[in-house]
Amino acid sequence: MDHPGADGAHRIGPYALLGRQSTVGGGEVFAARTDEGRLVTVTVVAPELAADPGFRDRFRAAVEAARTLSDAFLMPVVDADVDAPVPWLATEFTAGLPLRQAVDRHGPLSEPALRVLADGLARALAALHAAGTVHGEVSPDSVLLTMDGPRITALGIVGATGSPAPSPTDDMFDLGSTVLFAASGGEPDTRALPVSLREVIDGCLYPEPQDRPTAEQVVDYLRRQNLPSLGGSWLPPAVTADLAAATAAVGSASAGDGGRGLFPPPPVIAAGTGISRRKLIIGLAGGAAVLGGAAAALAVSGDSSSAPDGRAGGPGPTARPTSPSGVRSTPASSASPSSTDGPESIVLAGPDAAKAWSGAGKHAPNCLEASDKVVMVVTNTGTSFLDAATGKSMFPELNTTSFLGTTSLTYPTAYADGVFYLLCDTPSQSGMLAAFDAASGKVKWATKMADVDPGGGTHAARYLSNYVAAAGNTVYVCGQMSQTSGSFSPGSPTTGYIRAFNASTGKGLWRVKGTDINNVLVPPSGSHLLATSAVPGRKPGRVQMIDAGRKGARGWKVSVPHAGYYFTTGWPLTCYAAGLFLFAGGNGDTLFAVDAATGSEKWHRRFDAKNGDQVQIGAPFAGLDGATVYVPVGSDLAALAAADGTIQWVATLGGASDMGASNVFKAALRISGKSAQCSADTVFATDSAKTLWAIDAATGRARWKYSDPGQPDVGFLWTVGGDHVFIASHLTVTALAAHGR
Repeated sequence: MDHPGADGAHRIGPYALLGRQSTVGGGEVFAARTDEGRLVTVTVVAPELAADPGFRDRFRAAVEAARTLSDAFLMPVVDADVDAPVPWLATEFTAGLPLRQAVDRHGPLSEPALRVLADGLARALAALHAAGTVHGEVSPDSVLLTMDGPRITALGIVGATGSPAPSPTDDMFDLGSTVLFAASGGEPDTRALPVSLREVIDGCLYPEPQDRPTAEQVVDYLRRQNLPSLGGSWLPPAVTADLAAATAAVGSASAGDGGRGLFPPPPVIAAGTGISRRKLIIGLAGGAAVLGGAAAALAVSGDSSSAPDGRAGGPGPTARPTSPSGVRSTPASSASPSSTDGPESIVLAGPDAAKAWSGAGKHAPNCLEASDKVVMVVTNTGTSFLDAATGKSMFPELNTTSFLGTTSLTYPTAYADGVFYLLCDTPSQSGMLAAFDAASGKVKWATKMADVDPGGGTHAARYLSNYVAAAGNTVYVCGQMSQTSGSFSPGSPTTGYIRAFNASTGKGLWRVKGTDINNVLVPPSGSHLLATSAVPGRKPGRVQMIDAGRKGARGWKVSVPHAGYYFTTGWPLTCYAAGLFLFAGGNGDTLFAVDAATGSEKWHRRFDAKNGDQVQIGAPFAGLDGATVYVPVGSDLAALAAADGTIQWVATLGGASDMGASNVFKAALRISGKSAQCSADTVFATDSAKTLWAIDAATGRARWKYSDPGQPDVGFLWTVGGDHVFIASHLTVTALAAHGR
């Protein structure tokens, strides 16, 4: 027979094919009917896939596993023919609407619907994985929306395809990208996710497979949020109406109308609009493509005073930027050098690093933190402590774990004054903040974090923790509020928070929250914190001082135009040095330095591309002594004197990234997480070619470079302790000396 699907008259096995429902992986999905009138869903394998020598054995095993499954969110298998010229699989029919069709027709789903979608998909995958099989391509085309919840179609087909064969972690990535599609309706943008889902879906999308949560963990995570259950239909009214029409059409299809009423005609979609896994990872990387070649060769210019006409940067590449609105300008003592009289850039080149030690464990680390003597390693089974000099275990392992670990949005560890801090879970408690004595490895105290906001409104709110930091005798936890009202819009600002705890006892001191708090900078000393915020849509952002000495009272504030990246909640995108807060402003091409206590501007520095294109500076960071500030801009890393912004050196990357574009510093991408750190005299920074560089802080020249060909796609976890760098790549932890080879 011809390959079915050309018209409604074709049959396969005992089934008459009524109409194409969707295309998934290596097959097409049809509504079909037996001669007795029973409706089923038939997935037909593509001929080229059926011709693959190893396919039928994989398909047979997948079908047998699928026959044993029983779950409310899976389509039960009723029939199959693995050995037919065109192999096929029949599952129980349920009237519904493919997720892609629903979103294309009616737009993104609401927060309650997204939660039901995520929970249903996770439960279905948990059943599949427990049976020893995988789906292989959960997608907007293989997910069917029904009155009773989502259903996964094409069981036993897609899981048998692929080379290499898909894994459960691939399913979890696909779950995350499917929910993200339903939330955004198009290009991947995690800002479209409601706060209650952002942490767990970001974990599913983490490019390193071993760091993704399991399906069971996603189900447990959603259950522990304990949000109110829905009343009525779980879907928006317009989608529910389409489903009602489809359900009504089932009767007429059984009576023999050919199935024409079963599914609404699909919308016209431009070719090539699907989102591949690779495109999704790149899209979530924070805008590397925007930098392109514009930042590859910088012309550094600047002026210590504001533009005299009060405009935020006049026309042309030589225009001087205005101070951000609300900042009192104080001229610096000397003019900043221009691109013509500044230092020549240094192209980074150096020998390969030699390992001080390296060792493998049984479980992959998902968090690292270190002092000069101890390395804290957190896995999904426990927390251990290694001797920084030898890599050998020092203390008994603890049962504390981190659910998502270090990701682009979370950094759950800190070290200060002989104490490690960790946002963690235990077998009996979730959402803990724990303090460990670095000298003994023992727990000093542990505080329950995942409590409900006691504000007293109609709807409760949960604290989602993104970042922990310690300064003086205070530990700070920063994150976002998960609202349970069900009202959510991708254009709405998030509500962030800061919670302060006594570093000696873990006792809560104070807390503040608001839409003016997204990512928070905690300096190593002093009582002034810096909070940044923005709403989506390239609206003006805000930089604001938070006075810890006054229990989180708001201080001075600065409006920052074109600072949409401050919308990201998590690791700070600003820095502190020598009593100054530093942040990107203007059009994103200018670094401003203001007094931490008063907000008065001390100096600013503008960065231009030599080819005249607009550049965007990355997240600045400071040396340990606060004398130098480092500014990543695409392929360049500029060292500036913190006192007046004078350029000390510029180091430049050569070559291409692992994606083939220009190599850039990870810190230039303005995403959360530590991608550049300092020891006393060395700057460490990773690049998009998956290389770690050790750069002499005095000269800007490379001491060494380190790359691991087997490292995860987005690079390894790493941290600095004393004069060593500690790196976790899959199961292996490696130590590198700052000066040694």
